[in-house]
Amino acid sequence: MSSTELPFVPPANVLPKVGTVRVAEGERLRSVELPGVTLTVRSRPPAREGLPPALYVHGLGGSSQNWSALMALLDGDVDGEALDLPGFGDSPPPDDGNYSVTGHARAVIRYLDASGRGPVHLFGNSLGGAITTRVAAVRPDLVRTLTLVSPALPEIRVQRAAVPTGLLAVPGVALLFTRLTRDWTAEQRVRGVMALCYGDPGRVTPEGFRNAVQEMERRLRLPYFWDAMARSARGIVNAYTLGGQQGLWRQAERVLAPTLLVYGGRDQLVGFRMAQKAARAFRDSRLVTLPDAGHVAMMEYPETVALAFRELLEDAGELGAQRARRAGRADTGGDAVDEAGTDESMGG
Repeated sequence: MSSTELPFVPPANVLPKVGTVRVAEGERLRSVELPGVTLTVRSRPPAREGLPPALYVHGLGGSSQNWSALMALLDGDVDGEALDLPGFGDSPPPDDGNYSVTGHARAVIRYLDASGRGPVHLFGNSLGGAITTRVAAVRPDLVRTLTLVSPALPEIRVQRAAVPTGLLAVPGVALLFTRLTRDWTAEQRVRGVMALCYGDPGRVTPEGFRNAVQEMERRLRLPYFWDAMARSARGIVNAYTLGGQQGLWRQAERVLAPTLLVYGGRDQLVGFRMAQKAARAFRDSRLVTLPDAGHVAMMEYPETVALAFRELLEDAGELGAQRARRAGRADTGGDAVDEAGTDESMGG
């Protein structure tokens, strides 16, 4: 694995840009080359050393920026990184053109194996929820806890608003859509996305809207933008049809890690009715339902999601272990090599 790190972003009132991707105050980006794929990784310096690692995985059409608010709130609890999946954000397409859920999961696993950060507290939203469910099922050694925000798990009755996204999976539809919408402005597209993904689009600040428009303009200039969207949508549809041990619900049942499930009552893409089914499928799960949230609760209600995650850590014994390690270092002047480090490497 080779890594090229961009400079730290200095504190500023206006969010600067590094390269082509917007970077929030205190964040940094680096490009990581792995076999068959190059990933952009967004991170924040943890509030202190010794915090357990976390990895955030975004959904269809999203990027690592989707996690910035939550990452900032949890930087005193975990050492967080967020990936741009292949073909999204600032990550180029995968060499083999594989945008399936398994292909994306393979990229996440390759990164965790190469970085040596596992086991991590793993987060996933939407498509990222399907990806991280598969990762947790097939590589339990890499996952300490699993947090899923509106995970894209198979539904018999698909949400009506999700049908257009599913149609992107049909060959030729993406090309047709680009022709039909070629006169749409970036502002129009962003308003449409926010109306679809937020329970209350009014919660988006003017600055947040401007940033989203700039990001949309950048993405539309990428020659592979629609191909990545269409093939990833096809990957979700294909994953929904898999049965047996490869089925996502079967894999959910195999997840060993303590799991936090977050569902929004106004989610137009993942049915709120699926919350109870998910709570039954994941063997060690905690369910949080937010009646006013849409599809991206970690962006709409990051404080609530952060609190729920801390409660997950408390239930899993993670916070108590962290406090004990900090107390041990304080008692010895910070020079002790504590045995809890071994526990962390084994998943705590």
